[in-house]
Amino acid sequence: MRTFTLGMQHVLAMFAGAILVPILLSQALNLTSEQTAYLIAIDLFTCGVATILQSWKTKYTGIGLPAVLGASVVAAGPMIAIGGEYGMTAIYGSILVSGLIVVLFAKYLSHVIHFFPPVVTGTVITLIGLTLLPVGINNMAGGTGSENFGSLNNVLLGLGVLALILVLQSFFKGPLRSLSILIGLVAGTIFVAVRGNINFSEVAGASWVSMPQPFYFGMPMFELGAIIPMLIVTLIILFESTGVFLALGKVCDEKVEAADLERGYRAEGFAFLVGGLFNGFAYNTFAQNVGLVQLSRVKTVAVTFTAGFILIALGLTPKIAALIKLIPPPALGAAMVVLFGMVAVSGIRMLTQVDLENNQNVLVISVALGLGLGTTIVPELFAQMPEQISFLFHDGIITGSLAAIGLHLLNVTKEVFACRFREQTTFKRSLKMTLKENNEHA
Repeated sequence: MRTFTLGMQHVLAMFAGAILVPILLSQALNLTSEQTAYLIAIDLFTCGVATILQSWKTKYTGIGLPAVLGASVVAAGPMIAIGGEYGMTAIYGSILVSGLIVVLFAKYLSHVIHFFPPVVTGTVITLIGLTLLPVGINNMAGGTGSENFGSLNNVLLGLGVLALILVLQSFFKGPLRSLSILIGLVAGTIFVAVRGNINFSEVAGASWVSMPQPFYFGMPMFELGAIIPMLIVTLIILFESTGVFLALGKVCDEKVEAADLERGYRAEGFAFLVGGLFNGFAYNTFAQNVGLVQLSRVKTVAVTFTAGFILIALGLTPKIAALIKLIPPPALGAAMVVLFGMVAVSGIRMLTQVDLENNQNVLVISVALGLGLGTTIVPELFAQMPEQISFLFHDGIITGSLAAIGLHLLNVTKEVFACRFREQTTFKRSLKMTLKENNEHA
């Protein structure tokens, strides 16, 4: 019973973050009510499968630490951009390709991640958080296109939920703090339900059990313009997960070696493949659950195995997904503002590790953020680009990410050439000195 209770705690700690991603994608791409319910259900199911894959240490997969996986917020923006440009099937084609590459090349990805130092990852994650924040604000006003958009009732409800989350975060510790976003969502939903503004007919009509459907949205489509940005996001996700793996190892008094990282990466790659197969999402190891491990001091994987099976059970119960759908947009928007704001702050925290006295680093950050946010605000900026390369500039996050990576590689290349030039100059001077000494001796 104790193991089940602790497993449920892990589920509750990650629940709000996990369900926001399918709801966000559904709203952005105007999916039907039935499609939204499926996305929520399959997301919970895949979170459970992914958590078990990561917790179960085998020769080839699994970090073997009490890790919990959920839908990556970092991937939300690019997925929305891909879906808007190419359709839902292109999203899953890009996820499948990314997952396959991670599975096949997990051993070598730790070397590729060196091209994503804090100056790149911090900039990209900050950009993602800032780009998604307007979505939360729109939801606080009632959701784009709603009849009562910006009404006083919507704004007050959103601000009320936001205030509740802030109070729980500021004045409480332990479970109440870690579950603050979930509590805010539940409180906002109950408030609207008491006022009689929620229709429970969909919940009553939803079935109790449903099985995942492979390629629910259709056979995957493999578009280069979707695959490249998803690969970039995948490397960012792996970089994030690396930090979580190391933190988990420290909490559990386990040394995380290169072989452990390889198995952890491969488990996340398999999670991508499951997400692509059943039309879920891109998944990463959640950092918030590390705090729960530290708080509970229970470091056994039995707890996260239990959490995984609970998530699978929830995902197989359509009534749960139908109930989650009832969360009012203003409450959801308040949660999004907090969550996406935290994403932006986590990126800023990474940037504090960067030497900002170095003008090259400042240029990487400023240009990448400028182009990324600029493209988001003025999407017509690259409208006249040739069709062959326009897919690289149809989204601010992708544009900013490519700018950050490209400028960093340019700086690295410049430093390498400068170093070689200095070495050659030093060698030539040394050779001249030696020849001069030899001639004088002769």
